[in-house]
Amino acid sequence: MLVDIHNHTKLCNHASGEMDEFVLKAIKNGTKYFGFSDHAPMDFDKKYRMSFDEMPLYESKVLILKERYSKDLDILLGYEVDYLPGYMDKRVLKAKVDYLIGSVHFLDGWGFDNPEFIKDYKNRDLDLLWRDYFDAIKDMAKSGLFDIVGHIDLMKLFNFLPKKDIRVIAQDAIKAIKDADMVVELNSAGLRKPCKEIYPGEKLMELISEYEIPITFGSDAHKPEDIGAGAKELLQVVKRFGYKKCAVFKNRDRELINF
Repeated sequence: MLVDIHNHTKLCNHASGEMDEFVLKAIKNGTKYFGFSDHAPMDFDKKYRMSFDEMPLYESKVLILKERYSKDLDILLGYEVDYLPGYMDKRVLKAKVDYLIGSVHFLDGWGFDNPEFIKDYKNRDLDLLWRDYFDAIKDMAKSGLFDIVGHIDLMKLFNFLPKKDIRVIAQDAIKAIKDADMVVELNSAGLRKPCKEIYPGEKLMELISEYEIPITFGSDAHKPEDIGAGAKELLQVVKRFGYKKCAVFKNRDRELINF
């Protein structure tokens, strides 16, 4: 795909492959805007992210690759930041990057997308859980800290779905995203998960398009072979909803390009 700006590195401790391998796969795919947006450090769940001391290494590696492959594609520097009040750090939020992806992976400290904690779903009211999740997405948008909403319906990963229409549950969050002038990513990682569906799903995409919220694309790759996986499905969805442009970023400034 032309734009692929949500991808990880070994520094997050749950990815594999060298950064050059990711870039070479992107070039092979015909990608013109490729972004590294690894999990930003924070003093919570440290096992699955780089440390603050590794930030300079990560940023310098991305910039070296940007120069090395400048004739083939434009490499962008970003972070995926967990929206977790009390733990987000100004060293990340004020970093000199092209963009920040804001994602919700935790509710009250529970890592709901981690298979280690899947048993915790059994005692939950799913409608309330989804409401709490989209309340967190809404608060993230209102914070004004981020450029992109990451995998907006990640809660569906293990197929624990609400009974209530997701468009009703998510509407306030979508309004907040619109008001914050954020971008929603279409993320193909869900195709590789139990839900077997891109993020966002069809009903939620309907709502996003109604609000005319800009979109971008990400493989959310944690290994080189994931780069570009699901590109066909992503393009089918956005074209079905009438999108012809997607967002790229430079120094936190957004540009919409034809795809």
